[in-house]
Amino acid sequence: MSDAYVREQQNDSRLSELSSKVSALRGVTVDIYDNARSQDVIDSSNEVFSSLSTSIKGSAGRLGRMAQSGNKVAVLKLAGILVAVVVLGWWILGFFW
Repeated sequence: MSDAYVREQQNDSRLSELSSKVSALRGVTVDIYDNARSQDVIDSSNEVFSSLSTSIKGSAGRLGRMAQSGNKVAVLKLAGILVAVVVLGWWILGFFW
């Protein structure tokens, strides 16, 4: 009877050790999952900024062609847009500083 009691204590001890190892493994798994999910968000952001960059380059090219056409109204519109962008940027940065 004493022998069975000792074995039961050993089993309980090993079960406790196994439980702590499983908990540690679960924590590592959750950390890996969170890291992979945040990496996916970073990749998605890179795609968004890449398409935004392409769009801005296209718009800048069209504005340049418009200014080169020599149309005074077009040049004044371009100057107004540039001034508006600078003022808007200055105003937005004023909120953060």
